[in-house]
Amino acid sequence: MGKGRLEAFSDGVIAIIITIMVLELKVPHGADWAALQPLWPVFLSYVLSFVYVGIYWNNHHHLIHTVSKITGGALWGNLHLLFWLSLVPFVTGWMGENHFAALPLACYGFILFMSSVAYLVLAKCLAANNEALRVALGKDRKGKLSTLLYLVGIGLSLLEPMAGFAVYVIVAMIWFIPDRRFEVRQ
Repeated sequence: MGKGRLEAFSDGVIAIIITIMVLELKVPHGADWAALQPLWPVFLSYVLSFVYVGIYWNNHHHLIHTVSKITGGALWGNLHLLFWLSLVPFVTGWMGENHFAALPLACYGFILFMSSVAYLVLAKCLAANNEALRVALGKDRKGKLSTLLYLVGIGLSLLEPMAGFAVYVIVAMIWFIPDRRFEVRQ
């Protein structure tokens, strides 16, 4: 199977995810700075989630661009990733509306963790039949470290929510640095 349909479908789903998140931002009922004050947790959670969805979109693009063949396993792996990403708007809203309370923040981390696992599964499915991707991924230390850090973030979220939030921000910052493993091969 060609990769065009998979990439187009994934791009569409990711665009919808971002649209759902931005539609959750409600307009304040005032025209001064004080009206914006209660919205900062919702906006901050949106910004972090937008960055995460953007990171997944970017890395998904690199994966698909590198491969020449898509298998049935890769299709299911891709759906697995999109499933977890589709839950990001829900946990983003829950986390923001509850001002980064412990349980919503831990659930946010769980969705990030499962998205990370799904990405690793998709990468493995794609790399199984694509030597160029297998070489580009290497040992994927960054991906594995991120998955581990999400678990740390979940635990910290339950004990000290802002420490858990900080871990999620740190992981996003790690991925915000462009992944040169793919760019040098294009």
